[in-house]
Amino acid sequence: MKIYLPLLFFLLTDILSAQEVDIVAGTVMNAANDKPIENVHIVNLNQVKGSTTGEEGEFKLQATVNDTLYFSYLGFRSIRVRVTNDWLKYGNVKVKMTELGFDLEEVTVTSNNLTGYLEIDAKNIPIYDNYRYSISGLNSGYEGGDKSPNAVTKALRSLSNPADLVYNIFGARPKQMRKLREMKKDEDIKDLLRNKFDRETLMALLQVNRAEIDEILNNCNYSEDFMRTANDLQILNAINGCYEEYKVLQKN
Repeated sequence: MKIYLPLLFFLLTDILSAQEVDIVAGTVMNAANDKPIENVHIVNLNQVKGSTTGEEGEFKLQATVNDTLYFSYLGFRSIRVRVTNDWLKYGNVKVKMTELGFDLEEVTVTSNNLTGYLEIDAKNIPIYDNYRYSISGLNSGYEGGDKSPNAVTKALRSLSNPADLVYNIFGARPKQMRKLREMKKDEDIKDLLRNKFDRETLMALLQVNRAEIDEILNNCNYSEDFMRTANDLQILNAINGCYEEYKVLQKN
């Protein structure tokens, strides 16, 4: 029995080594002055894991060789960095981000002609209503956007041809779309998307462009108001719901 103990030891060591998770570490800095940047969001586009930098710009994130890390921060140009063997071997690296230049534009503020009387002002402030149509026997609703006849027609049309409209996007990217569920599990990614409205991180994760995101939502019966005002987490949930319905219809 003792003869096999060394062999058993080496087998267990190999199994434990295989289960070890690679972690990359680094510091994010402003390229203009080398000062650390706090609260930069980092997303591993391959493993769908997220993290943020600390007070000194430091971060750690699960990653393996050839994974792509996506760095984003308000007012700075987003960048992608490939994980290399040297990074894993030698440890901490410095990642420098470049500030964006913004041209100040004239902003027009539209007055709501408030009077100071709550009852009157409540009627003067514009309210954007989006109506969801539900049909008995179905567990999903359809957002028409308004009360016009076209809204009802749009909801009914989705029943007759619900999946073909987005097949070219979902069908061509099954690997990327399978990330949707993983993205919803990672709290760092959810926090990032909850505070963003530019669709930039979603486009990087799903490898789709802005027009394709709008096409998905439009063909899944989301109104223009929703597409214009929703944060990126709401957009993620909408695309995920649409994709789940698409998978069910493909099976049937």
